[in-house]
Amino acid sequence: MEKTTLTSEKCLPCEGGVSPLTREDARPLMNDVLGWDLRDDAKEISRTVKRKDFVDALAFVSAVGAIAEEEGHHPDIDIRYSRVTLRLSTHAIKGLSRNDFILAAKINALLDSDKN
Repeated sequence: MEKTTLTSEKCLPCEGGVSPLTREDARPLMNDVLGWDLRDDAKEISRTVKRKDFVDALAFVSAVGAIAEEEGHHPDIDIRYSRVTLRLSTHAIKGLSRNDFILAAKINALLDSDKN
């Protein structure tokens, strides 16, 4: 079976009933979401992105929101003028799921497309 990238996957609905990923489960996935940090308790990943100014930060958040809506999985977002912090966890299981890494990879792809 050919290895798929996280950006080609789709988030699956999660209403609980499954265990969150352990730190050991999350570590290999962190290699696919460069720029993201794994919280010490392995219940969340986060990334802070510096944008040009407040308007650019809002446009970035809007683009992230469109991806999140498409995936049905939503980050916690904090805007501090031109700095945007995104935090991902799967609230229904109080920890990380594959969905968090899929969304992080898609946000990274958005950031990569900004550079072109």
